[in-house]
Amino acid sequence: MENPPFEQIIQLCQNSSIGKHLPSALYVHCHCLEHLDPILQAYEQQGRRVTPKSQEATLVKFSTDKPKISYLFYPDFQENPHPVLRLSIVVDLQTGQFSEWNYQDSENPPILHRKETFVTNDYPQYQEFATLTQFEEALGLLQESRTIGTRQGWLTRLNAHHLEFIGHCLACPLPQTQPVTIARHKAAIVRNSLSRPVRLALDTGIFTLGSSTFFDYGCGYGGDVQRLREQGYESAGWDPYYARDQSVFNADVVNLGYVINVVEDLAERREALLKAWEITNQVLIVSAQVLVNDNGYGFMAYGDGIITRRNTFQKYYEQEELKVYIDQVLQVDSIPIALGVYLVFRDETKGEAFRLSCFRSRASTPRIQRQVKRFEDYAYLLTPLMEFYTKRGRLPVRGEIENEGALKDEFRTFHQAFKIVLQVTEPEEWEAIAYQRSQDLLLYFALSRFEYRPKNRELSAVIREDIKALFGSYNEICYLSDRMLLSLRNLDVLAEWAEKSLVGKKFKKSLLVHISALDSLPPLLRLYEGCASRTVGRLEEVNVIKFSFKHPKISYLYYPDFDTDPHPHLQVNMEVYLNPLNVHYQEYIREENPPILHEKEQLVATDYPHYEKFARLTQQEKDWGLLEDFQKISKLQGWLQCLNDHCATLKGHRVHWQKNADPYQIKLQRSRIKAYKKLSH
Repeated sequence: MENPPFEQIIQLCQNSSIGKHLPSALYVHCHCLEHLDPILQAYEQQGRRVTPKSQEATLVKFSTDKPKISYLFYPDFQENPHPVLRLSIVVDLQTGQFSEWNYQDSENPPILHRKETFVTNDYPQYQEFATLTQFEEALGLLQESRTIGTRQGWLTRLNAHHLEFIGHCLACPLPQTQPVTIARHKAAIVRNSLSRPVRLALDTGIFTLGSSTFFDYGCGYGGDVQRLREQGYESAGWDPYYARDQSVFNADVVNLGYVINVVEDLAERREALLKAWEITNQVLIVSAQVLVNDNGYGFMAYGDGIITRRNTFQKYYEQEELKVYIDQVLQVDSIPIALGVYLVFRDETKGEAFRLSCFRSRASTPRIQRQVKRFEDYAYLLTPLMEFYTKRGRLPVRGEIENEGALKDEFRTFHQAFKIVLQVTEPEEWEAIAYQRSQDLLLYFALSRFEYRPKNRELSAVIREDIKALFGSYNEICYLSDRMLLSLRNLDVLAEWAEKSLVGKKFKKSLLVHISALDSLPPLLRLYEGCASRTVGRLEEVNVIKFSFKHPKISYLYYPDFDTDPHPHLQVNMEVYLNPLNVHYQEYIREENPPILHEKEQLVATDYPHYEKFARLTQQEKDWGLLEDFQKISKLQGWLQCLNDHCATLKGHRVHWQKNADPYQIKLQRSRIKAYKKLSH
């Protein structure tokens, strides 16, 4: 293959949507080279062949004034907000020679700014880099860029603003002699509804109306106490500022809501967590602020957190850090129910049962297909047996079903009773339920490997019976679940399973699925998603999940009007990178051109309430030629332009002609639709 003209290389560099553009160069992170034009990739490979050291480079510089490639080495690119250049290798592609400049011992080496410009927006730390740049711009730190390109110049700029860095966070350090009084009480929030942690815990079913008692330790203004009392729960609370005279006593459910993140003293923080656990009879709810990205709300470093402008302290936990802290202090294995919200069960067997329930897929009791008088006569006895089998995937053992005595009086054994059920239903449907329940158990056991897998004797009696019936032995389920877990290492295998899936919108390196269809996915894909939700918890509004097979990443997406909007707009995207664990959160509320959805029926199962309506719209849009250029229509503005080009408008989930469209254009479009239908049918 002949080398392209250098003028073409210049043009490709100037037109590249990837990388940082300077007047005479394009800079690209090495991990993003694959996104460049293939001609630029081949051009860069010429330089890479000249020197083996280039394999370890961080950035590649494409010079546009001379045919040269530079390899720049920033070893701490990810960790350092403004990494230092350690080595530069310049390759002259005309001569095939290269030169090196070593900055290892330099007192004033060059440094980087605006790191997000070197990478693509799906790079794991893109949002973190971009947020820092926005904050630095707001503070005026990046003005007069010629004076901050080296370490000394940058430190001079920071010192002038009395700033320093803690990770990728800017902070104003406190003098060691300066006394600080934290106004903890200002962190309390007046709420008009239940707090997020208590609402989520209520939704899980851990409260029992008429019997569960509730205590809010650090209740602030007492909003949760009042609202649960109004719902019929015995409820009380204590707060060191707003309710200090109230007694502290034991309760079934105790809430420690956003307390440990506002206590700046490490010993007091630990004491608060231990005290809340001490008064917990059944379940403790622990919540704290978690760091999904740094929006620069805090500005003063103090202890292991920040002091806000309201003079309150905030400790922002990393995802896994919060769970590790709770588990280490209380010597437990806490369970995430959402981002930054955890449940801790006093009874470990009930905790295990709750975990398993989180992974139990939906199943319907098989319908009666045939009329058999013996079944009709004893349907009232056999219905509880059918419901038990649907829930557990097996027949009950002694003491597991309320009408056991009456069943055995009539049929002698559960097995004999179930024979009558099989006469009026399809046996294959019961086999499918048993398989489904076995996969639920495998998923649960595989994920338990990340923390603490309970021994057989530590499991509840009902789970031990499930294992015995569905797997034969505890050792067998452990062996199979470990093999299942090992399969996650190969993203290509996951991609193959995604291709086989009967539900989901399939892309080259990803799969998009509505949350209602999660249970319908192959078990290995459910396990993949479970690896994200087991520590972080799902975004509670999520209704679409994206499985990535290019990077180990699960994305939780929120489309507010999924059912009613024919092409709903993406409002929130929470990406969970699994190796290493990292969470990025992005909102599109104010975006003029947000991503939108097409072909919604592919995301849901065929029994979804609106499936037929979604499918009819997609077929109509295909007939009209609206879905031919997915790249163009993946965002709102491109989609609106596409509709306009085709003289189309949407009313609900139907395509109609625009009222003011050019009649001649409509005539042409009708001809295209007719021709397309003729070809496709």
